Amino acid sequence: MPARSARAVVCRGLDRPFEVETIRVDPPRQNEVTIRVAACGVCHSDLSATNGTIGMAPPLVLGHEGAGVVVEVGDGVRELAVGDHVVSSFVSMCGHCRYCQTGRPQLCDQAARALSTLPDGTVRTFDASGQPLSVFSGCGVMAEYATLHVDNVVKIDPAMPLEPACLIACGVMTGVGAAVNTARVQPGSTVAIFGCGGVGLSAIQGCAIAGATTIVAVDTVAHKLDFARLFGATHTIDASREPQVVKAVKRATDGGVDYAFECVGSGQLVAQAYGCVRKGGTAVVVGVAAQSDTTSVRTASLTFEEKTLTGSYYGSARPRQDFPRLIALYRRGVLKIDELITRRYGIEEAALAFADMQAGRNARGVIVFEAS
Repeated sequence: MPARSARAVVCRGLDRPFEVETIRVDPPRQNEVTIRVAACGVCHSDLSATNGTIGMAPPLVLGHEGAGVVVEVGDGVRELAVGDHVVSSFVSMCGHCRYCQTGRPQLCDQAARALSTLPDGTVRTFDASGQPLSVFSGCGVMAEYATLHVDNVVKIDPAMPLEPACLIACGVMTGVGAAVNTARVQPGSTVAIFGCGGVGLSAIQGCAIAGATTIVAVDTVAHKLDFARLFGATHTIDASREPQVVKAVKRATDGGVDYAFECVGSGQLVAQAYGCVRKGGTAVVVGVAAQSDTTSVRTASLTFEEKTLTGSYYGSARPRQDFPRLIALYRRGVLKIDELITRRYGIEEAALAFADMQAGRNARGVIVFEAS
C-alpha cells in the first residue's frame, strides 16, 4: 500500500507553539499496523513533551491517547486484522522481559527504546520535506493516521464507542489503575485526591468503584471540584482558599486518610499527600513531575508510622487485561467516561484544545477526526 497523507499536531521545538501539518505516514512493516484514528484525548503529558518536562526530541508528532480502526497490517501480524477497533498504549509491551513476564508490563524494558520512535528506532512519519518526525511514546496518534508496532496496540470490543475508548488509553487507565491496581484501595477506606484533572477524576472513580466511603478532592479551581463531586467525591477542599490543606483533610477524615493520590506532578503536593495519610497508610504519586522537582518527608515517619510512599506509572496497567475490564465497567454504567469529555475539537482547533486544558476548563478535551 502507498503512504498516506494525514493532518497531525507537530511540536517543532521546546516552548514553541505546535503546528497542525500535513505529514506522510508510511505503511506498516514487520509486526506493525496502520490505524485510522477516530479520536485522541488532549493529555497534559503531550504538553509536557512540548516544554521539556518529558524528554522527547522534536520534531515530534503528539498524541498517545488514541482510538481507531486498523486499515492495514504488516507482515507477521496475527492478532490484528483490517477493521479491528483498537486503543493505543503509550507503553510498548514486549511480552518477554522480566517485567512483562511478572505481570508488570507498564515497566517493560522495551518502552524506553520506544519513547519517541517505534521499538526498532525508526519512524513511519515524515514532514512535507521528507524529514522524519518522532512520535510521542511510539504512538503519535494526534493525527488522522498512525503506524504503530503491535506492542503499542490493544484490540477492543467493536461495540465500544471510539471517542470514550480513547480516554482509556491514558487518563482513565492511569487514574483508575492507581486506585485499584497500585494502591488496591479497600472497601470502607478514606482517600484524598490532589488534582482533579482527567487523571484525578478517574482516580476518584477508581476509589469509589473499589468501595471507598470517604473521598476528599483537593484542587485550586472551583469548577474542577464540581467535576469531582460528579465523579464520586464526598468532600472537596479549595486549596486556593485553604492555607492548611493537610489539616483540612485530617479534619474531614477524623485524623487522616488511608490512601492519598497526587495527580499533578508537584513535589510540594506529594509532601501534602503524604502528610495527610494516617499511620499505616499509603501515598501514591501519579503525576509526572519535572526531573528537577523533589519532595521530602520525615524519615522517621516511615519507620514509626509504617507509612508508604510509592509511585504509580500508567496505573500499574496490564493493558490487554485492564482495557477490556474498564470497557466492561463503562458499558455497565459503573465507569463514567462520556462525562469526562467536556468538549470535542477538530484537529485545526488543537491550539484551543491545549489552551482550554491549561486553563482548567475541561475534565478532558478530545480531538475528533472525520472519517476518511
